[in-house]
Amino acid sequence: MPSPLKSLLTIDRLEIGPVKVEPRRVAAPYRVTVGGTTEETELAYKWEEDVFDPASPASLNLASLAVTQVALNYGLFCREIVFNGQFDRHDRAFLRDAAANTAREIYVKKFLEPNPFLTGNAAEIETERRDNYLQSELVFPDSEPTASETWRGDRSKVAILSSGGKDSLLSYGLLSEIGAEVHPVYVNESGRHWLTALNAHRHFAEHVPLTSRVWTTSDRVFSWMLRQLPFIRPDFASVRSDEYPIRLWTVAVFLFGVLPLAHARGIGRVVIGNEFDTTVRTRHGNIPHYDGLYDQSRYFDNALSRFYRRKGWDLAQFSILRPLSELLIEKTLVERYPDLQRLQVSCHAAHKDGNRVRPCGKCEKCRRIVGMLRAVGADPERCGYSPEQIDHAMARLAAAGVHQESAGAEHLMHLLVQRGDNDITSDLAHPPRPHPEVLRLRFDREHAPMNAIPTDLRAGLIRIVLEHADGAVRRSGRMWVPFDPLEDPELFLPYAFESNAGAGPSPGGSDRRSFTTDNHHLLGELTWPEAEIRFREVDVALLPVGAIEQHGPHLPIDTDAWDAEYLAQRVAAECSEPKPLALPLIPYGVSFHHDDFPGTIGVSNDALAKMVYDVGMSCARNGITKLVII
Repeated sequence: MPSPLKSLLTIDRLEIGPVKVEPRRVAAPYRVTVGGTTEETELAYKWEEDVFDPASPASLNLASLAVTQVALNYGLFCREIVFNGQFDRHDRAFLRDAAANTAREIYVKKFLEPNPFLTGNAAEIETERRDNYLQSELVFPDSEPTASETWRGDRSKVAILSSGGKDSLLSYGLLSEIGAEVHPVYVNESGRHWLTALNAHRHFAEHVPLTSRVWTTSDRVFSWMLRQLPFIRPDFASVRSDEYPIRLWTVAVFLFGVLPLAHARGIGRVVIGNEFDTTVRTRHGNIPHYDGLYDQSRYFDNALSRFYRRKGWDLAQFSILRPLSELLIEKTLVERYPDLQRLQVSCHAAHKDGNRVRPCGKCEKCRRIVGMLRAVGADPERCGYSPEQIDHAMARLAAAGVHQESAGAEHLMHLLVQRGDNDITSDLAHPPRPHPEVLRLRFDREHAPMNAIPTDLRAGLIRIVLEHADGAVRRSGRMWVPFDPLEDPELFLPYAFESNAGAGPSPGGSDRRSFTTDNHHLLGELTWPEAEIRFREVDVALLPVGAIEQHGPHLPIDTDAWDAEYLAQRVAAECSEPKPLALPLIPYGVSFHHDDFPGTIGVSNDALAKMVYDVGMSCARNGITKLVII
């Protein structure tokens, strides 16, 4: 039986590039070929200052990476995607992984779940379990560059991927308050989505000297690509929806507009504002996926930070808001930075009203923002909502709900009921249950470990947010247990993607440095907190197994053991990041055939097999999925 996914292969070839590089602009053609007919459009980025050297191979490489990101949304639909340009082995691996992950996410979220933009048989496609949903062959016709340029970043300089949303506004306020050199970077899409950032950008451009804008035609290219897909409704532009028709690899399109500026300014950190509930792993039937939120998750930040390290870039990417719920972010922004909150526009259907952009007041995001503002005692009119819009949003809130973590949504309703909001109480069949953890700093290993924020920023940020939160909790099983994060040993756990070498000032106010080891690939030399970090970032371990037995009259009897340990450590050291872990040596082997030689010490077949098995199972409990026995 033919695969139902084959019906989605409607494009023979998507070709990107080659890219044209200018000091402040890059552009590349996007060509789609179907049945011998080729159509073409252009993707461009433009900066307000010089960020590229057209004669530099490193500039060509970074520009090539930037213009490829839009294409990673179409791995389900193209038989072949051709990337013209300079891509090293790390780039190619990154692009293949991103394309495969995005193909699976789009298949689940856009085809197996209801999607108002689909037409024909694609709207009723059947579920198919595969190991890999990428249907495109990725082609790199150009040779790999022979060398890449090292990126030296100053960690006191932080770029924020900025918009008019509460997350980037709060990130700016917090980082500025603790003394970081903050570079707000606004990415101006060519479509109406730029309206969400316009109020904030105008303010920042006038009052914050390091503010910058990056202009891109990505929105036009996304719309152009939709017209190449026959299963998308021709009138897609007129369909009102809170979601995009197809794309799910979006943040990277903006991020790779920020990176050239970060490189030109010597920035060492990039912050993306994402909260507690955007790190999700779930299943649709038997298909594991990230619920369409991968590029907002901690996994995305970690994957990009690893990619930067592999390329030799001294750059780290993270969110400082991971322990905060959406409601706590809004509360902190309202209470601590009211002048920033006035600029907030969290609506993709915003419109101009004179010199100000105002939200639509009708969409899910608007009713969520209005509800949260009312719940924390703030006036939604301050950020542009009219009294009529507020009444409409509140009337719809209980009936239609919000797209939010279940605990956060229920606690929002609980707070509104406590405040005596008649629109809410009259529409609820049962009183909502409180979830007090939602207004506390929450730390857990999956969503928000404490060391997901660099050590030098951690204490200063936590101190500020605790002034607006109802304390802090950490997960223990299914329970949230109160604790003091400023007195906890985990406050000084190292951040995985930075070492102390070359570290700049510590804007967070912490006098204690994070600890690291140069031999971070040797498990036996790590402390347990360092080992915890390494097990989260690597899934390969090397287990040296040797023997104590004769090797002739001229060699020591630990030759096998020494060779196995030496080889494991050298292999681990020479691998690219993240380096596999070299485990401590098992020195004894099955050596009964050397028993006649003094000094031979061996174990039985069963004993050695049991030892290796138990070590392997113990590794698996720590997250190792590949054990290499040397």
